[in-house]
Amino acid sequence: MLKIYNTLSGQLERFVPIDKNNVKMYICGPTVYDRAHIGNARSAVVFDVLYRILKALYNDNVTYVRNITDIDDKIYNAAIERNITVSQLTSSTIKMYHEDMDRLNILPVNIEPRATEHIQDIIFFIEKLIKNDNAYVTENHVYFDISSVQNYGAFSKKRIEELIAGERVEISDLKRGPLDFVLWKPIDDKMNFGWESPWGIGRPGWHIECSAMSKKYLGEVFDIHGGGIDLVFPHHENEIAQSCAISGQKFMANYWIHNGHLNVDGTKMSKSIGNFYTLNDLLAEYNGEVIRMAFLMTHYSSPMNFNFEALRQSKTVLDRWYTAIRDVQLCSSNGVSNEIFDVLCDNMNTSRALSLLNEIVAEINKTQNKREIVTIFVNTCQKFLGLMMNTPNDWFCNIEEKKKVWIESKIHERETAKKNKNYVEADSIRAELEKNRILLEDTIHGTTWKIM
Repeated sequence: MLKIYNTLSGQLERFVPIDKNNVKMYICGPTVYDRAHIGNARSAVVFDVLYRILKALYNDNVTYVRNITDIDDKIYNAAIERNITVSQLTSSTIKMYHEDMDRLNILPVNIEPRATEHIQDIIFFIEKLIKNDNAYVTENHVYFDISSVQNYGAFSKKRIEELIAGERVEISDLKRGPLDFVLWKPIDDKMNFGWESPWGIGRPGWHIECSAMSKKYLGEVFDIHGGGIDLVFPHHENEIAQSCAISGQKFMANYWIHNGHLNVDGTKMSKSIGNFYTLNDLLAEYNGEVIRMAFLMTHYSSPMNFNFEALRQSKTVLDRWYTAIRDVQLCSSNGVSNEIFDVLCDNMNTSRALSLLNEIVAEINKTQNKREIVTIFVNTCQKFLGLMMNTPNDWFCNIEEKKKVWIESKIHERETAKKNKNYVEADSIRAELEKNRILLEDTIHGTTWKIM
């Protein structure tokens, strides 16, 4: 039995699916204007563990949808800055996102819809809202009228007055109310990228994308909706308002699950203060399992203070685990630890699960006939936590050799980009290497490198 904290009720609840033969989950995915940062990575790991638990409980009868936001002003600004097309930017960023997720041992989702592929679904959704008097058109913009629905703010547990005073809201003379939010906006001189619609050439707002895509793939009411705690307001509050205005239901999902904030060295992550890390930055130095383990050490709903000491601790634990199973032949068994699975079913208590796994490792180190206990240990780690996916020999191979292989592969990518006259990509690769303290030198004999 799975118990999970439901943001909707503010309580720990027993999870009861609408249909146990098709458990449905929608998680807000990345906005693909740049490489995934460690905040994105934490959320991906949290919901990957939940997905693994659900698959085990319901015999793989789970539909996991994680969207990709590929319509956003940040995307257009980044494309203009790099002098490439929006499509080139999003395609390369999505590819890099998948590569990063693979290295974190994130399972592939069932459906990964992109906003650009669902424009007509979004337009149809907006048309329904206008017809129902939940939205209004003004100067080629379409806004959702929050006064047209009851209990706006109930999900984030705030009164309208508090939201207006305490939240950053878009100021516009075109809106009837300060908290009304945009569903469709026209192109302008800078952002002249859009689609034909009944309201002119433009593009959808952020919130409407998730409502349209979740409805298409999971229906008007589904089991689980999730994301980072920062999405509670305005994103999830607005999703609920517009989705329920169409469906007539009280909520669009029965369980809302949010992972806690991630800070770096006790401070909000920010490029301006130099504590902003992409996942790729860390993967250049650490195995993906080390990063994954570091996330799992903190309960998913708690704020996490990320630092390099946590990564060092994570690697120390994994070194001890891989040492314990070295030279042990696994049994041909799918057995797992039911005790640890029960702990994970108690609101995804990964920190407690890791503590129990440490106890099993201590027992392994004292046991003569280790095959059965090691098999259960490895199976449990792999199936539920996405850990111990390497062989001990691979794990203990020289890290400098791994880094050398990565550097050489990047140099090869850069040479290919230069041959194809894609100098923007070549410069981007050089900058990525320099960020990792690798200096390239182009000579008549080829490209060499050294550590700065």
